[in-house]
Amino acid sequence: MLSAALQIVIFPLLNLYWFSWVAVAPLLLAILRARSPETLQLDGQERLLPATPWQGFVLGYVCGILWLAGTCYWIFDTMHRYGGLPIPVAVLVLILFCMYVGLYHGMFGLLLALLAGSNNAGSKTAVSAASIRRGLVAAPFLWVAVELARTRITAVPWELLGYSQTGNFALTRIAALTGVYGLSFEIVLVNTVLAAAFLAPRGSRKWLLAAACVAAVMLQAGQWLLPPPVATDHTALLVQPNIPIQAGEMWTKQYFQDTLQELTATSLHPAGEPSGEKAGRRYDLIVWPESPSPFYTNDPLFRDAVSEMARKSGSWVVAGSIGITPAMQSGGESSQIFNSAALVSPQGEWVGRYDKVHLVPFGEYLPFPQVFVFAGGLTKEVGEFQRGTSRMPLDAGGERLGMFICYESIFPDEVRQLALQGAQVLVNISNDGWYGDSGAWKEHLQETQMRAIENGRWLLAGTNTGTTASIDPYGRIVAATPRKVRTALAAPYGLSSGTTFYTRHGDWFAYLCAIISAGAVIARFAFLTRER
Repeated sequence: MLSAALQIVIFPLLNLYWFSWVAVAPLLLAILRARSPETLQLDGQERLLPATPWQGFVLGYVCGILWLAGTCYWIFDTMHRYGGLPIPVAVLVLILFCMYVGLYHGMFGLLLALLAGSNNAGSKTAVSAASIRRGLVAAPFLWVAVELARTRITAVPWELLGYSQTGNFALTRIAALTGVYGLSFEIVLVNTVLAAAFLAPRGSRKWLLAAACVAAVMLQAGQWLLPPPVATDHTALLVQPNIPIQAGEMWTKQYFQDTLQELTATSLHPAGEPSGEKAGRRYDLIVWPESPSPFYTNDPLFRDAVSEMARKSGSWVVAGSIGITPAMQSGGESSQIFNSAALVSPQGEWVGRYDKVHLVPFGEYLPFPQVFVFAGGLTKEVGEFQRGTSRMPLDAGGERLGMFICYESIFPDEVRQLALQGAQVLVNISNDGWYGDSGAWKEHLQETQMRAIENGRWLLAGTNTGTTASIDPYGRIVAATPRKVRTALAAPYGLSSGTTFYTRHGDWFAYLCAIISAGAVIARFAFLTRER
């Protein structure tokens, strides 16, 4: 319970990131000191035994459920307010989500107990100090392997442990090599040293405790080692429309035209610019984010308004919209619908489109609709979309834009493919209005910042309700808007064609940790087999 609480407070909105260096240690101690021995002398002192694998699973599982309930509580509000579910059903959905994704914490506890346990996991026989050390050494590798599994298998890599250090600009240099998983490894490594201090004989305890404290202070101190400003030579205008999610009955023809007119005016004459100028300042790029607006790419009213705005501004425009591919082009019986970002040239021509590849289950499509009938209300609010098939950057007059939409920003390996294919700047358009006033919008922004760090790219984050921001390659927010206002941000950025080690090689470190973990488990089973 203590470990779960500490793993909650290290993330926004509380953002008590210092506690990340001790957040996992209580869980490690709970697993490694779980059972009273019948007779146990370890280094001349009586010690508690590690948990059995089943006990380790339960300890980790409970920790995971509580942690998810504290960080993903916003799922209840989303399912109730926008999915139309009654309060008891929305609560049940949140509980089921926590129980499902919490299995990964449980798997960590099971594997740690297995590696640290006695030769016969079902007995209360003595264990050696070496077996406990084996568990401690394996812990960082197991943690990263489980995070990788959560990303790849369940596709819910929300708030991996390493995100807590996004603002630690010196330490995050690791992420350019290993991705966010390297930061998770570093954090758990320090936690294992702290846990070891409470497991070691009294003579060694103070030295291990001192080592853990010194390591935590030195690593966290990197937050104050600020890198120099990154040069910029481009400016984008990121429009934050602040359109309410539940606007279904509001979308009359008049409301639609008024909204387009206001967004166009905001794009041509942002607040703070002289109103007498004909077309205002010229920007390299104007971005309209993902929003709940019925902006269809085949709607002449929408197309004409955006084209006219592009011509007047003389800028390239990225417009979050609902992409329509007619049946004759898709080869199917009906038109295909996508969550899209359309690219419009300064001449008003619609020259490109990115269609979202990684859709949100229960938000943008309904998996197994016969089973999950209760979630139909949520998908009706957003739509049943098809998946895009390409991550090629959009070419805006020689400027290559790496587009990704909302939820896609939490998948490191997917975003890096944009930079690998030549994207010079990353652009994320998102509708964080689904999160309401919970801390999820800030958690999402933190995860988006990590994508800039991993790939060494400027990142433009255009959102519907905020925070809209310009993020430099160190993950620093250099310009941002307040939330829940209709406004526009003049966002400085630069172009880059170089690639980081992580961009070129992806999740190599996480897979290495998974291989080492699998090898340790196999070796443990082989050892038990030989003993029998």
